[in-house]
Amino acid sequence: MKINFTHHQSAHCENGVVSNLMKYNGFDISEPMVFGIGSGLLYCYIPFLKINHGPAITYRTMPGQIFNRFAKRVGIKIKREKFKDPVKAKAKLDENLKNDNPVGVQVGVYNLVYFPDDYRFHFNAHNLIVYGKEDNEYLVSDPVMEDVTRLTEKQLEKVRFAKGAFAPKGHLYYPINFPEELKLEGAIIKGIKNTCRDMLAPVPIVGVNGMQMVARLIRKWPEKKGIKVTNHYLGQIVRMQEEIGTGGGGFRYIYAAFLQEASDVLQNKELTTLSKEMTVIGDLWRDFALEASRIYKNRNADHESYDSIADQLDNLAKMEKGFFKKLRKAV
Repeated sequence: MKINFTHHQSAHCENGVVSNLMKYNGFDISEPMVFGIGSGLLYCYIPFLKINHGPAITYRTMPGQIFNRFAKRVGIKIKREKFKDPVKAKAKLDENLKNDNPVGVQVGVYNLVYFPDDYRFHFNAHNLIVYGKEDNEYLVSDPVMEDVTRLTEKQLEKVRFAKGAFAPKGHLYYPINFPEELKLEGAIIKGIKNTCRDMLAPVPIVGVNGMQMVARLIRKWPEKKGIKVTNHYLGQIVRMQEEIGTGGGGFRYIYAAFLQEASDVLQNKELTTLSKEMTVIGDLWRDFALEASRIYKNRNADHESYDSIADQLDNLAKMEKGFFKKLRKAV
């Protein structure tokens, strides 16, 4: 069983899965367009959720929401299924492949054998596409990989039923109904308004307020938690930003590309200007990550160093607050 499927590499897994499934079904939708319409951009500090013994910080919406929002806004229907029984999960996957239907699959990263060791950690919200099977090996299109790869039946079952937070439970999904034509204009506007609402939300841990909260915590952690724990938390922030799901700077670049495309679709030149502004913000996120990594690798960092990166994060919050207010007005 091998479906005539074309693999396209992307920056982020869920965007890439959706874009690739859309292209397979005859709709040329880019990764940035999926991300923007699906309102994927977010910032949220989640102290009660621990990942690798540190508080979670997410730069995106909850797993699955990008596809759900995108589909709803452009008029597509999706089918999602989860399983308690690995045998039933395998049977459903094989059934789809026999019907020439590639499917999105949620998996855990830790046991993905084709990932480099440094990227294999306990994170269960990774997405990929299974598009065929030869003997006892499944053909896999992982959007963040340059080329297609393979997993044995046992290897795929292990990652589909990984344990822990966001356990996938054999989760598979695929579109089942499409409109004759995708009407992007209204979907783009809804997507932008949703993102502006999230980033400007009057909630302490969300959006620009969440960024300001983390900046305050960075100033307090050395005294309250000690240097060792503080540096571990900084390492967690950088990892969540730069490695887990593309993160801060990378998502800003994707969003900038979305605004450039949206500018053409909506014939709105102001979005082109804002696209360039978001690219600059993305660069500053990368500078923040670089400076934070220098500090946590230097175990003798002083308090002024922590204050310095807290200042950088405060400045990013200020810039993004102004940016999203302008973007909200632009549409």
